[in-house]
Amino acid sequence: MANCTERNCTTKMCQPSTSQWKTGVVVFFVALNIFLSITASLGNAVIFIVLHKKTSLHPPTKLLFKCLSVTDLCVGLISQPLHCTLILSHYTTKMKSSIIFFVTKANTTVSAILCGISVGTSTAISLDRLLALLLGMRYRQVVTLSRARVVVTCIWQISVLLSCNSFLNFHIFWITVYVGVISSLALSLFSYMKIYFTLRQHQAQIQAQFQQGQRGGIPLNMVRYKKTVSSILWVQLMLLLCYIPFVVVSVLTIDEEISFDAIWAATVTLVYLNSSLNPILYCWKIKEVRQEIKNLMRDSCLRSLWR
Repeated sequence: MANCTERNCTTKMCQPSTSQWKTGVVVFFVALNIFLSITASLGNAVIFIVLHKKTSLHPPTKLLFKCLSVTDLCVGLISQPLHCTLILSHYTTKMKSSIIFFVTKANTTVSAILCGISVGTSTAISLDRLLALLLGMRYRQVVTLSRARVVVTCIWQISVLLSCNSFLNFHIFWITVYVGVISSLALSLFSYMKIYFTLRQHQAQIQAQFQQGQRGGIPLNMVRYKKTVSSILWVQLMLLLCYIPFVVVSVLTIDEEISFDAIWAATVTLVYLNSSLNPILYCWKIKEVRQEIKNLMRDSCLRSLWR
């Protein structure tokens, strides 16, 4: 997924250093980010194609997954190359300060937008699963594709508007980022806790509704529902594991005099890693996606053989 990585870039990790060890660390992380940029771009492009073909998911849920894959794709295509270019400009070339400033601002803004969309979409997916459980048979009437499109549009608009604060007040911008990320993660945690306790307390009642629904109406398929929740939960856990170190280091490095070059580079790369991990999680946890990818690879191999 996306991240906001440039707050300390020009003052910490990207400053020219006389230490050969620090230079080696930066080169290592730049090379790693280039590799992750390629994997994130290819992996999420494939996932988007598969989701576009796949029809078993409820359309609003599929739209949210597609939005998440597009965000991760943009991380690989835009955010990571900008980040690597900015770092390398301080070690391999003598770029003008105006160009470095422009690249820094572009990376900060793009990363903030993608960060907001990623976290917001993940929260929307968790709320979608909660509504599927609480609404039962009414879920498909309440959660429609048109409403999901409105939610996705709002997430994009809010992310863009809040990211514009980086041009007005950088301090307020970072406070907004921290508050937004923490609030979204807290809402997702509440959703999964609510799902867990609801399933535990009302399993018998839901099972009865499922049996009655076979005679009239579309019941909530509990086996499939649990698999979907499990898949989304894994995506959410990976997001937490990748973002928490970044947030912690960001808070600890508010004092510009403290140097955390290697640690900062590691946390930034960890956040970018999330965009490469998500396609792997989709393949691992969602059987239909895994099967569609196999079919896509088989068809590609057959086309190449016939040429």
